Amino acid sequence: MSTTVLELDGSFGEGGGQILRTSLALSLLTGKPFHLRNVRAGRQKPGLQPQHLMSVRAAAAIGGATLRGASPGSTDLVFEPGPVQPGKYRFDVGTAGATGLVLHTLYLPLALRGGDVPSELTLIGGTHVTTSPCFHFLDVTWRRYLEAFGLRLSMTMFRPGFYPRGGGVVEVHIQPCTRPHGVSLSERGPVKATGFSAVAGLPESIAHRQARRAAYRLQAVGLEVEFREEKWEGGPGSVLAVELDTAPAPTLFFGLGARGKPAERVADEAVDRAAAYLAAENALVDPHSADQIVLPLALAEGPSDYRTAEVTPHLTTNIAVIRRFLERDIRCEGDIGGPGRVRIA
Repeated sequence: MSTTVLELDGSFGEGGGQILRTSLALSLLTGKPFHLRNVRAGRQKPGLQPQHLMSVRAAAAIGGATLRGASPGSTDLVFEPGPVQPGKYRFDVGTAGATGLVLHTLYLPLALRGGDVPSELTLIGGTHVTTSPCFHFLDVTWRRYLEAFGLRLSMTMFRPGFYPRGGGVVEVHIQPCTRPHGVSLSERGPVKATGFSAVAGLPESIAHRQARRAAYRLQAVGLEVEFREEKWEGGPGSVLAVELDTAPAPTLFFGLGARGKPAERVADEAVDRAAAYLAAENALVDPHSADQIVLPLALAEGPSDYRTAEVTPHLTTNIAVIRRFLERDIRCEGDIGGPGRVRIA
């Protein structure tokens, strides 16, 4: 392990939890300790909230790390990693905090530093909550991109978890990988769409209204979609998803229900995101995937090149954090809010 502690500022760029998650993952991967001050300074509630604290504690658990400042609301954290140990782990956020964000912290260290031993994660918390990728996006889009890079994992949702109750259960199996490989992702070309509208603990009429609204809206952008309607256990909550058959990974857009939020607005959120993506100069990679795939590709053998429908502060911030840990030429072309291109030499 390196004895030089990297000094990082959590108020940089988008100032959110992604700085923390990327730093934790790269610390475990490189053996470099870090001191992160101003944790999540750019958020309404700064400091370590439950899902971020669980990411810290989970990273420490798989990597035998020493921690200072790992407490609720802390804005100052020191993380000193040890060797990564593969195996079976169970992490309960304890709230509706996003299980997917804990997964983002752990999967690369377990895949790349766990030797030839697979790992299994059981994650308990939110599976479909705002400001984080929902389970279906992770399974349909994110996981398939990872497969294109040579990283293999499988995901199963045993119970959904919506805000504010949480309680969702996701099991993830992570296969060992020596090193991912770089990719060049071409333009997306023509697409077809499918989708689903689901409710949990709510009247099935809500799923029908979501589906009807989304199908009507998508006709305006030239897509004919028949939505399957599903009723899940648990809840209460609802989700509407639009899936485009892009390659190498399908691209999924979703909207989530909330107390007092009309079903039609849930559908509009998903359709608006899909329509913005389709209007973005034929770029293949959606905005959420663009910042999520840059880390594995920064660790990959060989160069990578991909066009994204939107350059976001999450993407540019993530690149800046990666550069602090890795000596890799990563360039992002394009303005915030517009289409762009990421090149990794």
